[in-house]
Amino acid sequence: MGMGNTPIVILKEGTKRDKGKDAQFNNIAAARTISDAVRSSLGPRGMDKMLVDSMGDVVITNDGVTILKEIDVQHPAAKMLVEVAKTQDQEVGDGTTTSVILAGELLKKAVDMVDSNVHPTVIANGYRLACAQTQKILVDISKKVGIKDEKVLEDIAGTAMNSKQINNAKDFFSKLVVEAVKTVAQKDGKKYKVDLNNIQTVKKTGASMEDTELVKGLIIDKEPVHSAMPKYIENAKIALIDAPFEVKKTEIEAKIQITDPNQLNAFLEEEENMLRRMVEKVKKTGANVVFCQKGIDDLANHFLAKEGIYAARRVKKSDMEKISVSTGAVIINKLDELSKEDLGTAGCVEVKKVQGEDMTFITGMKDVKSVSILIRGGTQHIIDEIERSLIDAWSVVKVAIEDGMMTTGGGSTAVELAMQLRNYSASVGGREQIAIDNFASALESIPTTLAENAGLDPIDILIEMRKQHKEGKIHAGLNPFTGKVEDMEKLKVLEPYRIGKQAINCATDAAIMILRIDDVIAARGMPMPAGPPAAGMPTPGND
Repeated sequence: MGMGNTPIVILKEGTKRDKGKDAQFNNIAAARTISDAVRSSLGPRGMDKMLVDSMGDVVITNDGVTILKEIDVQHPAAKMLVEVAKTQDQEVGDGTTTSVILAGELLKKAVDMVDSNVHPTVIANGYRLACAQTQKILVDISKKVGIKDEKVLEDIAGTAMNSKQINNAKDFFSKLVVEAVKTVAQKDGKKYKVDLNNIQTVKKTGASMEDTELVKGLIIDKEPVHSAMPKYIENAKIALIDAPFEVKKTEIEAKIQITDPNQLNAFLEEEENMLRRMVEKVKKTGANVVFCQKGIDDLANHFLAKEGIYAARRVKKSDMEKISVSTGAVIINKLDELSKEDLGTAGCVEVKKVQGEDMTFITGMKDVKSVSILIRGGTQHIIDEIERSLIDAWSVVKVAIEDGMMTTGGGSTAVELAMQLRNYSASVGGREQIAIDNFASALESIPTTLAENAGLDPIDILIEMRKQHKEGKIHAGLNPFTGKVEDMEKLKVLEPYRIGKQAINCATDAAIMILRIDDVIAARGMPMPAGPPAAGMPTPGND
Protein backbone atom coordinates (compact mmCIF):
# COMPACT_ATOMS: atom_id res chain seq x y z
CA MET A 1 0.00 0.00 0.00
CA GLY A 2 1.44 3.41 -1.01
CA MET A 3 1.81 6.34 1.29
CA GLY A 4 -0.85 8.32 -0.56
CA ASN A 5 -0.82 12.10 -0.09
CA THR A 6 -0.16 12.20 3.64
CA PRO A 7 1.86 15.37 4.34
CA ILE A 8 5.18 14.79 6.11
CA VAL A 9 5.88 17.50 8.70
CA ILE A 10 9.58 18.12 9.26
CA LEU A 11 9.66 21.65 10.63
CA LYS A 12 8.10 22.66 13.92
CA GLU A 13 4.61 24.12 13.77
CA GLY A 14 4.66 27.87 13.34
CA THR A 15 8.04 27.89 11.51
CA LYS A 16 7.99 30.22 8.52
CA ARG A 17 9.96 29.51 5.41
CA ASP A 18 10.98 31.50 2.34
CA LYS A 19 12.82 29.73 -0.45
CA GLY A 20 14.16 30.12 -3.96
CA LYS A 21 14.04 33.50 -5.61
CA ASP A 22 11.63 34.84 -2.97
CA ALA A 23 14.29 34.37 -0.28
CA GLN A 24 17.00 35.91 -2.46
CA PHE A 25 14.95 38.96 -3.43
CA ASN A 26 13.84 39.56 0.17
CA ASN A 27 17.41 39.40 1.50
CA ILE A 28 18.78 41.59 -1.27
CA ALA A 29 15.99 44.15 -0.82
CA ALA A 30 16.73 44.39 2.93
CA ALA A 31 20.48 44.76 2.37
CA ARG A 32 19.90 47.41 -0.27
CA THR A 33 17.68 49.38 2.10
CA ILE A 34 20.67 49.66 4.46
CA SER A 35 22.90 50.69 1.56
CA ASP A 36 20.40 53.37 0.48
CA ALA A 37 20.17 54.69 4.06
CA VAL A 38 23.83 55.82 4.03
CA ARG A 39 24.10 56.62 0.31
CA SER A 40 23.25 60.32 0.65
CA SER A 41 26.05 60.86 3.20
CA LEU A 42 28.94 60.00 0.81
CA GLY A 43 31.45 62.65 -0.17
CA PRO A 44 32.10 66.30 0.65
CA ARG A 45 28.60 67.25 -0.45
CA GLY A 46 26.95 64.41 1.49
CA MET A 47 24.22 65.16 4.01
CA ASP A 48 24.20 64.43 7.77
CA LYS A 49 21.80 62.16 9.63
CA MET A 50 20.14 62.89 12.95
CA LEU A 51 19.76 59.71 15.00
CA VAL A 52 17.55 59.67 18.07
CA ASP A 53 17.73 56.56 20.28
CA SER A 54 15.05 55.15 22.59
CA MET A 55 16.40 57.25 25.47
CA GLY A 56 16.07 60.43 23.43
CA ASP A 57 19.85 60.89 23.01
CA VAL A 58 20.72 62.61 19.75
CA VAL A 59 23.68 61.90 17.44
CA ILE A 60 24.28 64.08 14.37
CA THR A 61 26.80 62.57 11.94
CA ASN A 62 27.55 61.52 8.38
CA ASP A 63 29.98 58.79 9.46
CA GLY A 64 28.68 55.57 7.85
CA VAL A 65 29.57 53.21 10.68
CA THR A 66 28.16 55.53 13.37
CA ILE A 67 24.85 55.75 11.47
CA LEU A 68 24.61 51.97 11.11
CA LYS A 69 25.62 51.29 14.73
CA GLU A 70 22.89 53.63 15.98
CA ILE A 71 20.14 52.13 13.79
CA ASP A 72 18.43 49.15 15.40
CA VAL A 73 18.55 46.69 12.49
CA GLN A 74 16.31 43.61 12.69
CA HIS A 75 16.68 41.87 9.32
CA PRO A 76 19.48 39.23 9.35
CA ALA A 77 20.65 40.04 5.80
CA ALA A 78 20.70 43.76 6.61
CA LYS A 79 22.81 42.99 9.71
CA MET A 80 25.47 41.54 7.40
CA LEU A 81 25.88 44.96 5.78
CA VAL A 82 26.21 46.58 9.19
CA GLU A 83 29.02 44.04 9.84
CA VAL A 84 30.71 45.19 6.59
CA ALA A 85 30.80 48.76 7.92
CA LYS A 86 32.10 47.66 11.32
CA THR A 87 34.89 45.55 9.78
CA GLN A 88 35.90 48.42 7.48
CA ASP A 89 35.97 50.73 10.51
CA GLN A 90 38.16 48.35 12.55
CA GLU A 91 40.60 47.67 9.71
CA VAL A 92 40.94 51.14 8.20
CA GLY A 93 38.82 53.63 10.15
CA ASP A 94 37.38 55.25 7.03
CA GLY A 95 35.59 54.23 3.82
CA THR A 96 32.66 52.66 5.71
CA THR A 97 30.00 54.35 3.55
CA THR A 98 31.89 53.34 0.38
CA SER A 99 32.00 49.66 1.38
CA VAL A 100 28.26 49.54 2.20
CA ILE A 101 27.24 51.32 -1.04
CA LEU A 102 29.44 48.94 -3.03
CA ALA A 103 27.90 45.86 -1.39
CA GLY A 104 24.40 47.20 -2.08
CA GLU A 105 25.26 47.88 -5.71
CA LEU A 106 26.77 44.39 -6.22
CA LEU A 107 23.51 42.92 -4.92
CA LYS A 108 21.41 45.17 -7.20
CA LYS A 109 23.37 43.96 -10.23
CA ALA A 110 23.00 40.36 -9.02
CA VAL A 111 19.18 40.67 -8.99
CA ASP A 112 19.16 41.52 -12.70
CA MET A 113 21.38 38.51 -13.42
CA VAL A 114 19.28 36.12 -11.30
CA ASP A 115 16.23 37.40 -13.19
CA SER A 116 17.97 36.51 -16.45
CA ASN A 117 18.48 32.97 -15.08
CA VAL A 118 22.19 33.30 -14.36
CA HIS A 119 22.80 30.93 -11.43
CA PRO A 120 23.91 32.58 -8.14
CA THR A 121 26.98 30.27 -8.00
CA VAL A 122 28.10 31.56 -11.42
CA ILE A 123 27.59 35.16 -10.23
CA ALA A 124 29.57 34.41 -7.05
CA ASN A 125 32.46 32.92 -9.09
CA GLY A 126 32.47 35.95 -11.39
CA TYR A 127 32.49 38.33 -8.45
CA ARG A 128 35.40 36.44 -6.85
CA LEU A 129 37.44 36.60 -10.07
CA ALA A 130 36.64 40.31 -10.38
CA CYS A 131 37.63 40.97 -6.75
CA ALA A 132 41.00 39.18 -7.17
CA GLN A 133 41.74 41.07 -10.39
CA THR A 134 40.71 44.39 -8.82
CA GLN A 135 43.21 43.86 -5.99
CA LYS A 136 46.02 43.32 -8.52
CA ILE A 137 45.07 46.47 -10.46
CA LEU A 138 44.82 48.45 -7.21
CA VAL A 139 48.43 47.57 -6.29
CA ASP A 140 49.60 48.57 -9.81
CA ILE A 141 47.95 52.01 -9.74
CA SER A 142 48.96 52.81 -6.12
CA LYS A 143 51.73 55.27 -5.32
CA LYS A 144 54.31 55.15 -2.55
CA VAL A 145 54.10 57.24 0.61
CA GLY A 146 56.37 57.30 3.67
CA ILE A 147 56.39 58.67 7.21
CA LYS A 148 58.62 61.56 6.10
CA ASP A 149 56.13 62.75 3.43
CA GLU A 150 54.40 65.05 5.89
CA LYS A 151 52.64 67.15 3.28
CA VAL A 152 51.19 64.07 1.55
CA LEU A 153 50.06 62.59 4.87
CA GLU A 154 48.35 65.90 5.70
CA ASP A 155 46.52 65.69 2.35
CA ILE A 156 45.41 62.12 3.18
CA ALA A 157 44.09 63.31 6.57
CA GLY A 158 42.42 66.31 4.87
CA THR A 159 40.66 64.03 2.36
CA ALA A 160 39.19 61.97 5.23
CA MET A 161 37.87 65.21 6.77
CA ASN A 162 36.51 66.64 3.50
CA SER A 163 33.03 65.25 4.09
CA LYS A 164 32.92 66.08 7.79
CA GLN A 165 31.73 69.11 9.75
CA ILE A 166 35.33 70.17 10.46
CA ASN A 167 36.02 70.60 6.74
CA ASN A 168 36.47 74.39 7.18
CA ALA A 169 39.38 73.87 9.58
CA LYS A 170 40.85 70.78 7.87
CA ASP A 171 44.31 72.35 7.30
CA PHE A 172 44.65 73.03 11.02
CA PHE A 173 43.37 69.58 12.00
CA SER A 174 45.35 67.63 9.39
CA LYS A 175 48.64 69.13 10.69
CA LEU A 176 47.61 68.21 14.23
CA VAL A 177 46.65 64.64 13.22
CA VAL A 178 49.91 63.96 11.32
CA GLU A 179 51.96 65.35 14.21
CA ALA A 180 50.07 63.07 16.64
CA VAL A 181 50.49 59.91 14.53
CA LYS A 182 54.19 60.57 13.83
CA THR A 183 54.82 61.06 17.56
CA VAL A 184 53.36 57.66 18.53
CA ALA A 185 54.70 55.71 15.49
CA GLN A 186 57.25 53.03 16.45
CA LYS A 187 59.85 51.62 14.05
CA ASP A 188 59.34 47.90 13.47
CA GLY A 189 62.16 46.60 11.26
CA LYS A 190 61.97 48.59 8.02
CA LYS A 191 58.30 49.45 8.55
CA TYR A 192 56.42 51.47 11.14
CA LYS A 193 53.69 50.39 13.54
CA VAL A 194 51.20 52.82 15.02
CA ASP A 195 49.17 51.98 18.12
CA LEU A 196 46.26 54.41 18.13
CA ASN A 197 45.56 53.62 21.80
CA ASN A 198 48.47 55.97 22.51
CA ILE A 199 46.46 58.90 21.14
CA GLN A 200 44.07 60.07 23.82
CA THR A 201 41.20 62.53 23.41
CA VAL A 202 39.79 64.79 26.09
CA LYS A 203 36.62 66.72 25.20
CA LYS A 204 35.61 70.05 26.70
CA THR A 205 32.88 72.36 25.41
CA GLY A 206 33.46 76.08 25.12
CA ALA A 207 35.96 77.95 22.89
CA SER A 208 36.10 77.35 19.13
CA MET A 209 37.15 74.15 17.37
CA GLU A 210 40.44 75.80 16.36
CA ASP A 211 41.34 76.08 20.06
CA THR A 212 41.79 72.30 20.01
CA GLU A 213 45.35 71.58 21.08
CA LEU A 214 47.83 68.73 20.81
CA VAL A 215 49.71 67.95 23.99
CA LYS A 216 52.85 65.83 23.61
CA GLY A 217 52.17 63.99 26.79
CA LEU A 218 49.07 63.14 28.78
CA ILE A 219 46.04 64.98 30.06
CA ILE A 220 44.53 63.36 33.15
CA ASP A 221 41.04 64.49 34.07
CA LYS A 222 41.97 64.79 37.75
CA GLU A 223 42.89 67.56 40.17
CA PRO A 224 45.19 67.51 43.22
CA VAL A 225 43.42 66.07 46.27
CA HIS A 226 44.45 68.96 48.53
CA SER A 227 44.31 72.68 47.81
CA ALA A 228 47.76 73.25 49.40
CA MET A 229 49.50 70.89 46.97
CA PRO A 230 51.78 72.40 44.31
CA LYS A 231 50.13 73.17 40.94
CA TYR A 232 53.35 73.15 38.94
CA ILE A 233 56.18 70.65 39.36
CA GLU A 234 59.35 70.68 37.27
CA ASN A 235 61.49 67.54 36.89
CA ALA A 236 58.63 65.39 38.13
CA LYS A 237 59.44 62.02 39.72
CA ILE A 238 56.22 60.06 39.34
CA ALA A 239 55.01 57.18 41.54
CA LEU A 240 52.10 55.04 40.32
CA ILE A 241 50.39 53.27 43.19
CA ASP A 242 47.59 50.75 42.86
CA ALA A 243 46.97 50.50 46.60
CA PRO A 244 44.91 52.62 49.00
CA PHE A 245 46.59 55.39 51.04
CA GLU A 246 44.32 54.48 53.92
CA VAL A 247 44.43 52.52 57.13
CA LYS A 248 43.43 48.97 56.25
CA LYS A 249 40.06 47.78 57.42
CA THR A 250 39.90 44.21 58.68
CA GLU A 251 38.58 41.62 56.24
CA ILE A 252 36.23 40.18 58.88
CA GLU A 253 34.01 42.10 61.30
CA ALA A 254 36.09 43.08 64.32
CA LYS A 255 35.45 45.03 67.51
CA ILE A 256 37.98 46.95 69.55
CA GLN A 257 36.96 47.63 73.12
CA ILE A 258 38.42 50.77 74.62
CA THR A 259 38.07 51.21 78.36
CA ASP A 260 40.35 54.17 78.92
CA PRO A 261 40.42 57.59 77.12
CA ASN A 262 44.21 57.25 76.80
CA GLN A 263 43.72 54.09 74.76
CA LEU A 264 41.52 56.04 72.33
CA ASN A 265 44.24 58.64 71.91
CA ALA A 266 46.84 55.94 71.37
CA PHE A 267 44.60 54.29 68.78
CA LEU A 268 44.09 57.56 66.85
CA GLU A 269 47.79 58.38 67.12
CA GLU A 270 48.76 54.99 65.71
CA GLU A 271 46.35 55.53 62.80
CA GLU A 272 47.99 58.91 62.17
CA ASN A 273 51.48 57.42 62.40
CA MET A 274 50.62 54.69 59.91
CA LEU A 275 49.52 57.30 57.36
CA ARG A 276 52.58 59.43 58.15
CA ARG A 277 54.85 56.40 57.54
CA MET A 278 53.17 55.80 54.18
CA VAL A 279 53.85 59.39 53.13
CA GLU A 280 57.45 59.20 54.43
CA LYS A 281 57.96 56.04 52.37
CA VAL A 282 56.93 57.98 49.23
CA LYS A 283 59.08 60.99 50.21
CA LYS A 284 62.11 58.74 50.79
CA THR A 285 62.07 57.46 47.20
CA GLY A 286 62.28 61.05 45.94
CA ALA A 287 58.81 61.04 44.37
CA ASN A 288 57.15 64.46 44.10
CA VAL A 289 54.05 63.33 42.14
CA VAL A 290 51.74 60.46 43.12
CA PHE A 291 48.94 58.99 41.01
CA CYS A 292 46.86 56.57 43.04
CA GLN A 293 44.32 54.20 41.53
CA LYS A 294 42.56 53.77 44.88
CA GLY A 295 41.54 56.25 47.60
CA ILE A 296 43.76 58.57 49.64
CA ASP A 297 42.80 59.33 53.25
CA ASP A 298 42.20 63.02 54.08
CA LEU A 299 44.94 62.94 56.71
CA ALA A 300 47.36 61.42 54.19
CA ASN A 301 46.44 64.27 51.80
CA HIS A 302 47.44 66.74 54.51
CA PHE A 303 50.83 65.04 55.04
CA LEU A 304 51.48 64.81 51.28
CA ALA A 305 50.67 68.52 50.87
CA LYS A 306 53.03 69.42 53.75
CA GLU A 307 55.84 67.53 51.97
CA GLY A 308 55.10 69.43 48.74
CA ILE A 309 54.01 66.27 46.92
CA TYR A 310 51.31 66.47 44.27
CA ALA A 311 48.76 63.63 44.53
CA ALA A 312 45.66 62.57 42.55
CA ARG A 313 43.36 59.74 43.58
CA ARG A 314 41.01 57.28 41.83
CA VAL A 315 42.90 57.61 38.55
CA LYS A 316 41.52 55.30 35.83
CA LYS A 317 43.42 52.08 35.16
CA SER A 318 43.80 53.00 31.45
CA ASP A 319 45.33 56.37 32.44
CA MET A 320 47.70 54.66 34.89
CA GLU A 321 48.91 52.36 32.08
CA LYS A 322 49.42 55.30 29.71
CA ILE A 323 51.43 57.21 32.34
CA SER A 324 53.50 54.05 32.92
CA VAL A 325 54.30 53.66 29.19
CA SER A 326 55.12 57.35 28.73
CA THR A 327 57.15 58.07 31.85
CA GLY A 328 58.69 54.66 32.56
CA ALA A 329 57.05 54.45 35.99
CA VAL A 330 56.19 50.99 37.36
CA ILE A 331 52.70 50.49 38.80
CA ILE A 332 53.17 49.30 42.40
CA ASN A 333 50.56 47.16 44.17
CA LYS A 334 52.19 47.34 47.59
CA LEU A 335 53.32 50.66 48.99
CA ASP A 336 56.09 49.08 51.10
CA GLU A 337 57.81 47.88 47.95
CA LEU A 338 58.01 51.30 46.28
CA SER A 339 61.63 52.13 45.43
CA LYS A 340 63.52 54.84 43.55
CA GLU A 341 63.80 52.54 40.49
CA ASP A 342 60.00 52.37 40.17
CA LEU A 343 59.59 56.10 39.59
CA GLY A 344 58.90 57.62 36.19
CA THR A 345 60.16 60.98 35.00
CA ALA A 346 58.54 63.91 33.20
CA GLY A 347 59.74 67.44 32.49
CA CYS A 348 56.67 68.99 34.00
CA VAL A 349 53.41 68.12 35.77
CA GLU A 350 51.04 71.06 35.75
CA VAL A 351 47.45 71.70 36.81
CA LYS A 352 45.53 73.88 34.35
CA LYS A 353 41.97 75.09 34.39
CA VAL A 354 39.95 74.04 31.33
CA GLN A 355 36.43 75.43 31.24
CA GLY A 356 36.29 75.82 35.01
CA GLU A 357 37.69 72.35 35.78
CA ASP A 358 41.20 71.51 36.95
CA MET A 359 43.06 69.00 34.75
CA THR A 360 46.57 67.58 35.09
CA PHE A 361 48.98 67.92 32.15
CA ILE A 362 52.05 65.65 32.08
CA THR A 363 54.61 66.84 29.51
CA GLY A 364 58.33 66.90 28.72
CA MET A 365 59.00 63.15 28.65
CA LYS A 366 62.33 62.05 27.14
CA ASP A 367 60.76 59.57 24.74
CA VAL A 368 57.19 60.69 24.05
CA LYS A 369 55.07 57.62 23.34
CA SER A 370 51.63 59.09 24.07
CA VAL A 371 49.89 62.24 22.93
CA SER A 372 46.65 63.86 24.04
CA ILE A 373 44.30 66.00 22.03
CA LEU A 374 42.15 68.45 23.97
CA ILE A 375 39.11 68.89 21.73
CA ARG A 376 37.17 72.16 22.01
CA GLY A 377 33.91 73.14 20.36
CA GLY A 378 30.70 75.08 20.86
CA THR A 379 28.40 72.22 21.91
CA GLN A 380 28.65 68.58 22.99
CA HIS A 381 27.30 67.39 19.60
CA ILE A 382 30.00 69.35 17.76
CA ILE A 383 32.89 68.03 19.85
CA ASP A 384 31.55 64.46 19.51
CA GLU A 385 31.53 64.86 15.71
CA ILE A 386 35.03 66.46 15.79
CA GLU A 387 36.27 63.42 17.74
CA ARG A 388 34.72 61.01 15.18
CA SER A 389 36.31 62.99 12.33
CA LEU A 390 39.74 63.02 13.98
CA ILE A 391 39.57 59.26 14.64
CA ASP A 392 38.85 58.73 10.91
CA ALA A 393 41.72 61.04 9.97
CA TRP A 394 44.41 59.51 12.17
CA SER A 395 43.25 56.00 11.23
CA VAL A 396 43.89 56.70 7.52
CA VAL A 397 47.26 58.33 8.27
CA LYS A 398 48.18 55.26 10.33
CA VAL A 399 47.36 52.77 7.54
CA ALA A 400 49.08 54.96 4.93
CA ILE A 401 52.28 54.92 7.02
CA GLU A 402 52.02 51.17 7.74
CA ASP A 403 51.29 50.12 4.13
CA GLY A 404 53.39 52.83 2.47
CA MET A 405 50.85 53.06 -0.39
CA MET A 406 48.10 55.45 -1.45
CA THR A 407 45.58 56.04 -4.25
CA THR A 408 43.58 59.05 -5.45
CA GLY A 409 39.98 59.77 -4.40
CA GLY A 410 37.01 61.48 -5.98
CA GLY A 411 35.92 58.24 -7.68
CA SER A 412 39.06 58.25 -9.87
CA THR A 413 40.37 54.90 -8.57
CA ALA A 414 36.92 53.27 -8.92
CA VAL A 415 36.59 54.32 -12.58
CA GLU A 416 40.14 53.18 -13.41
CA LEU A 417 39.47 49.80 -11.76
CA ALA A 418 36.16 49.45 -13.64
CA MET A 419 37.80 50.25 -17.00
CA GLN A 420 40.66 47.76 -16.54
CA LEU A 421 38.21 45.15 -15.21
CA ARG A 422 36.11 45.34 -18.39
CA ASN A 423 39.24 44.70 -20.46
CA TYR A 424 39.97 41.68 -18.25
CA SER A 425 36.40 40.29 -18.46
CA ALA A 426 36.74 39.73 -22.22
CA SER A 427 39.59 37.30 -21.54
CA VAL A 428 37.47 35.28 -19.06
CA GLY A 429 34.46 34.62 -21.29
CA GLY A 430 31.43 32.50 -20.38
CA ARG A 431 28.71 33.63 -18.02
CA GLU A 432 31.29 34.79 -15.47
CA GLN A 433 32.09 37.59 -17.94
CA ILE A 434 28.62 39.05 -17.33
CA ALA A 435 29.26 39.04 -13.56
CA ILE A 436 32.67 40.71 -13.97
CA ASP A 437 31.17 43.42 -16.20
CA ASN A 438 28.47 44.00 -13.59
CA PHE A 439 31.15 44.18 -10.86
CA ALA A 440 32.83 46.95 -12.90
CA SER A 441 29.49 48.81 -13.18
CA ALA A 442 29.01 48.46 -9.40
CA LEU A 443 32.40 50.13 -8.81
CA GLU A 444 31.18 53.09 -10.88
CA SER A 445 28.39 53.63 -8.33
CA ILE A 446 30.99 55.47 -6.19
CA PRO A 447 31.51 58.40 -8.63
CA THR A 448 27.81 58.43 -9.62
CA THR A 449 26.78 58.69 -5.93
CA LEU A 450 29.30 61.51 -5.42
CA ALA A 451 27.76 63.29 -8.42
CA GLU A 452 24.17 62.76 -7.18
CA ASN A 453 25.06 64.10 -3.73
CA ALA A 454 26.60 67.20 -5.32
CA GLY A 455 23.40 67.80 -7.36
CA LEU A 456 25.10 66.92 -10.67
CA ASP A 457 24.03 64.65 -13.52
CA PRO A 458 25.67 61.28 -12.74
CA ILE A 459 25.53 60.02 -16.35
CA ASP A 460 27.27 63.10 -17.79
CA ILE A 461 29.96 62.93 -15.09
CA LEU A 462 30.56 59.19 -15.63
CA ILE A 463 30.85 59.59 -19.42
CA GLU A 464 33.39 62.41 -18.96
CA MET A 465 35.39 60.37 -16.42
CA ARG A 466 35.46 57.29 -18.69
CA LYS A 467 36.62 59.48 -21.58
CA GLN A 468 39.51 60.96 -19.58
CA HIS A 469 40.54 57.54 -18.20
CA LYS A 470 40.60 56.12 -21.75
CA GLU A 471 43.02 58.94 -22.59
CA GLY A 472 45.30 57.62 -19.81
CA LYS A 473 44.41 60.18 -17.11
CA ILE A 474 44.17 57.63 -14.29
CA HIS A 475 43.71 60.28 -11.59
CA ALA A 476 40.70 61.96 -13.25
CA GLY A 477 37.94 62.21 -10.64
CA LEU A 478 34.97 64.36 -9.71
CA ASN A 479 35.48 67.70 -7.98
CA PRO A 480 32.04 68.14 -6.35
CA PHE A 481 32.71 71.81 -5.62
CA THR A 482 33.22 72.82 -9.26
CA GLY A 483 31.14 70.02 -10.81
CA LYS A 484 34.00 69.19 -13.19
CA VAL A 485 36.18 66.14 -13.77
CA GLU A 486 39.69 67.12 -12.66
CA ASP A 487 43.06 65.62 -11.71
CA MET A 488 42.69 64.37 -8.13
CA GLU A 489 46.45 64.15 -7.59
CA LYS A 490 46.81 67.88 -8.31
CA LEU A 491 43.82 68.63 -6.07
CA LYS A 492 45.51 66.53 -3.35
CA VAL A 493 42.52 64.24 -2.84
CA LEU A 494 44.44 61.20 -1.59
CA GLU A 495 43.44 58.02 0.24
CA PRO A 496 45.43 55.13 1.71
CA TYR A 497 45.55 52.02 -0.46
CA ARG A 498 43.93 49.97 2.31
CA ILE A 499 40.59 51.83 2.06
CA GLY A 500 39.98 50.50 -1.47
CA LYS A 501 41.45 47.08 -0.74
CA GLN A 502 39.33 46.50 2.36
CA ALA A 503 36.10 48.05 0.98
CA ILE A 504 36.18 45.85 -2.15
CA ASN A 505 37.00 42.69 -0.16
CA CYS A 506 34.31 43.29 2.48
CA ALA A 507 31.63 44.29 -0.04
CA THR A 508 32.35 41.25 -2.27
CA ASP A 509 32.28 38.79 0.62
CA ALA A 510 29.00 40.18 2.00
CA ALA A 511 27.32 40.29 -1.45
CA ILE A 512 28.32 36.68 -2.22
CA MET A 513 27.15 35.46 1.18
CA ILE A 514 23.71 37.10 0.84
CA LEU A 515 23.41 35.98 -2.79
CA ARG A 516 24.03 32.32 -1.98
CA ILE A 517 21.14 32.11 0.51
CA ASP A 518 18.11 30.51 -1.18
CA ASP A 519 16.21 29.36 1.91
CA VAL A 520 15.27 31.34 5.01
CA ILE A 521 13.77 29.33 7.86
CA ALA A 522 12.57 31.46 10.77
CA ALA A 523 11.77 29.78 14.09
CA ARG A 524 8.37 30.23 15.65
CA GLY A 525 8.02 33.56 17.39
CA MET A 526 10.65 35.15 15.14
CA PRO A 527 9.35 37.65 12.58
CA MET A 528 9.92 36.49 9.01
CA PRO A 529 12.58 38.76 7.54
CA ALA A 530 10.86 40.78 4.84
CA GLY A 531 12.89 43.51 3.22
CA PRO A 532 10.95 46.31 1.59
CA PRO A 533 11.30 46.08 -2.20
CA ALA A 534 13.68 48.83 -3.30
CA ALA A 535 13.17 50.89 -6.44
CA GLY A 536 13.44 48.75 -9.55
CA MET A 537 13.34 45.56 -7.47
CA PRO A 538 10.98 42.76 -8.48
CA THR A 539 8.35 42.20 -5.78
CA PRO A 540 8.51 38.69 -4.35
CA GLY A 541 5.46 36.48 -4.88
CA ASN A 542 4.63 35.66 -1.26
CA ASP A 543 6.21 36.58 2.04
